[in-house]
Amino acid sequence: MDKVLPRKNKDALSVAFFWLTAFYLVYCGRPGDLIRILGYIPLAKITGVLTLLSLIFAAGRTPRKFKDLPKEARYLTIIIALLFFGAFLSPVWRGGAFFTTLDFAKVYIAWVLTFLLITTLARLKRIIFLQSASVAVISFMAILKGHSVPRLDGVIGGFYSNPNDMAFAIVLSLPFCLAFLLSSKSGLSKALWCFAMITMAVALMLTASRAGFIDLIMAGTVCLWHFGIRGKRLYLIGVTFLLGAILLLAAGKTLARRFAAISSDEVTTQQEDTAHESFEERKLLMFKALSAIRHYPILGVGVGDFVVYSGMWKQVHASYLQIAADGGIPVLILYLMFFACGFANLKTLSRRKNLDRDTTLFLGALKGSLIGFVVGACFAPEAYQFFPYFTVCYTSVFLAISNERESLSDTIGKEPSPLPRRHSVGSRRRDGGSLGLAAAR
Repeated sequence: MDKVLPRKNKDALSVAFFWLTAFYLVYCGRPGDLIRILGYIPLAKITGVLTLLSLIFAAGRTPRKFKDLPKEARYLTIIIALLFFGAFLSPVWRGGAFFTTLDFAKVYIAWVLTFLLITTLARLKRIIFLQSASVAVISFMAILKGHSVPRLDGVIGGFYSNPNDMAFAIVLSLPFCLAFLLSSKSGLSKALWCFAMITMAVALMLTASRAGFIDLIMAGTVCLWHFGIRGKRLYLIGVTFLLGAILLLAAGKTLARRFAAISSDEVTTQQEDTAHESFEERKLLMFKALSAIRHYPILGVGVGDFVVYSGMWKQVHASYLQIAADGGIPVLILYLMFFACGFANLKTLSRRKNLDRDTTLFLGALKGSLIGFVVGACFAPEAYQFFPYFTVCYTSVFLAISNERESLSDTIGKEPSPLPRRHSVGSRRRDGGSLGLAAAR
């Protein structure tokens, strides 16, 4: 599709894709935290504004149009609109809710631009690669900078500063790393992806996130089913269990203590005491979230305002309760419908025939990432993290590319056969002569 575009459109799309890539890099890779000089530059705001301008200038020039946006994009539009409306009517803090919603609304710009611009699997894999590699680098730097910091808390800025958020980012990206590993043909590339996955797993253990670990179990199970059993790579199951046991023994002590503190009545260490208090605190926050939903069921208390409403200055550790308390029950329903579309896209794609090896691998990775999120979201406040929304966008782009390929194949198949070769004058005369002779006979 890109080859038939006018040159001006190609130039505009190249610029738009550059800034979209920059947005993904800044959000996923946090270069300001890794390079100190860049920390003084508001990279997130700059790339966000330029990505928005790119979306405006690229409108009407992309192979896909706004009318081609799938229904999940419309659900996301309504979610953000309702969150803005609820912010203006927030009973807690209107200004805080508005600016928090404005920050979250960046995901819509990236979502729409990703869908409009990415029309080939090569570009889609490039964006997924950028996310996966960025999280791997972040994990490596977090281990280097904060190996002695409890739970890697605050070692990296942005949403990575929270151990649970970092754990979720790692788990949502690990299935893609595995897909890149299995699709790589170079030995060096395979070795780098192996190192990246082990680094990410170590960082996950060091965060000691219970929700992140549950998320890992769910995503890992789905990936082993797709890649190991259905893909007939049974060695992956043995390698996974072996490495998992080693990592739990080497770096999972804090995680084990935090799980033990949930049901233990006798707390023996400070870490277990903290984990037990955290567990009790989360139960109380869930009841407060239900109270907020009961009192403000339509528009909620405002995005980010539950921390004030609760009086405990903490979010409820369940994404579904979080978005329902902040935005109301209608937003929760749209939120569930949005992610249901991701699964519907994957189901449609899995029914397609003659899928190549790489497509099958990345479909399995997308399913593992999505299932891991929807289960893990029951135990962590990840309603406004961009990664899950990106994953749904990847499924939408995947399906659009597949539909366009099928449509192109049908068009080629229906093209009329070429006209018969036109005869020369001499040949017509010869044909006419022969026909005349035949008639005379």
